[in-house]
Amino acid sequence: MSQVPNLNALFQAAQADGVLSNTSMQTLNIVDIGAQIQAGLGTPVDDVMASEVVLVTIMPDDSGSIRFAGNGAVVRAGHNTVLDTLATSPQQDQILVHNRYLNGQVLYPYCPVDQAIRMDQHNYDPNLGTPLYDQTLVLLATVLAKAQSFIENGVPVRTVSLIITDGADAHSRHSARKVKGMVEDMLRTEDHIIAAMGIEDGQTDFKQVFREMGLRDQWILTPGNSQNEIRKAFQLFSQSALRASQSAASFNSLGGFGA
Repeated sequence: MSQVPNLNALFQAAQADGVLSNTSMQTLNIVDIGAQIQAGLGTPVDDVMASEVVLVTIMPDDSGSIRFAGNGAVVRAGHNTVLDTLATSPQQDQILVHNRYLNGQVLYPYCPVDQAIRMDQHNYDPNLGTPLYDQTLVLLATVLAKAQSFIENGVPVRTVSLIITDGADAHSRHSARKVKGMVEDMLRTEDHIIAAMGIEDGQTDFKQVFREMGLRDQWILTPGNSQNEIRKAFQLFSQSALRASQSAASFNSLGGFGA
């Protein structure tokens, strides 16, 4: 049995390394999300035999509006495209993937690409709400904890995360400002890419929503509400994730989608 990682120790180490600010540390201490983070950590660090690691993390929206707009199938296909693309990487053995739906269900914790579960009609039923800020905090804390556990073992790590929504936040207890603090901390290290896809809903300014969460414009996708545009947006992310997996140099040269 692998030991369950001590999240407090990992976050304190991240703070000591200058990754986490005092404000973000306070946010993580206030937010009672330990069990949710643990659910995503998956494959123990000791089981990964790579000299460097890339974490690819996806948070598909499973709110009811996805279904009402008829976009469930294209979101499933988009996620599966990301897996298919990463499976073509010569560096596949150093990639770990994790999928946590926007309402907190973990489809699979961090695992090798060939062990990831594909999204289908049985495991993805978009009919819930949009706790965008709360769950982005959970997602980023999971990314950070997993990355820090590799760092503690002397393994260089880079991360690429994608947040997907087709609506503005609803029902979060936490604010965009708290998310922004975490995002800015992570981006400062230049080892993390945090991307977002806002699928047109006819009323939300997604660029503004994601800016308020601290994301950089070049990593924000705003496809229209058509299957073709959503598919293209997933393809763009897939290519960026593939390039990010290839080397630290190619990761650092990624200037955003299409760059």
